[in-house]
Amino acid sequence: MIVSAATAQALHGIERRESELRAAFTPGAEPVNSENAAGQSLERDISPLSVAVQGNAYFIVCEPSGGELFTHDGAFHIEDGELVNRNGMAVLGLTDGRLVPLRLNAIDTALNRVVNLHIDNRGALVYEKPAIDPSTRQAAPLSVTVGQLALARFSAGTRLDAIDSAHFRAPAAIPPHVGTAADGNFAPLVTHAHERSRIGLLDSIDRLQESYLAFDAFRAAHSAQGRTEKMAMDLLK
Repeated sequence: MIVSAATAQALHGIERRESELRAAFTPGAEPVNSENAAGQSLERDISPLSVAVQGNAYFIVCEPSGGELFTHDGAFHIEDGELVNRNGMAVLGLTDGRLVPLRLNAIDTALNRVVNLHIDNRGALVYEKPAIDPSTRQAAPLSVTVGQLALARFSAGTRLDAIDSAHFRAPAAIPPHVGTAADGNFAPLVTHAHERSRIGLLDSIDRLQESYLAFDAFRAAHSAQGRTEKMAMDLLK
């Protein structure tokens, strides 16, 4: 079956609108079309490893190929001793000016000595491990800081390259400003929370409906044109 270029374009428009509607349910997603943009909103989360940025800051994660991606979604968990996002990508921290994965101490993990693991509003991944105070010989949990989440921000107007609805790559030759929460350049994180999609659900539904109506109108016009051409051919016979 041969599909005209106009029909293919109309179907592509519907597919794009459907994709953005699905992304309206994806935490941290950003809209392709500004007309579907919604303001930042947060959802409370019982996980002590879920945090949310304030404003237009991004978390930095490492994709499987080793490249750096940027995301607003801060729903994290531990996998094989490493802090990862919901897609299994390593979450990067900032240590001595370097971006590094955040990994728990292997011995503490193996001996089940990781207690009260959480991320605080400074972005520090912290846990307690059992210890004895040598002076009192009493149990005194020792606080261990694994590292601090790296945050990134881009100059106003910078358009990131979308990998999917919630992960983005920096444009070539446009490096981000990198820092940590509550460092004077970035606001503190919101703990026990993650960001909802920045895509407006109702606006996305409206845009999808408009695409379907436009396609129906195009199809009706195309059918009418076909009937007119057939009638003209019949008159010429």
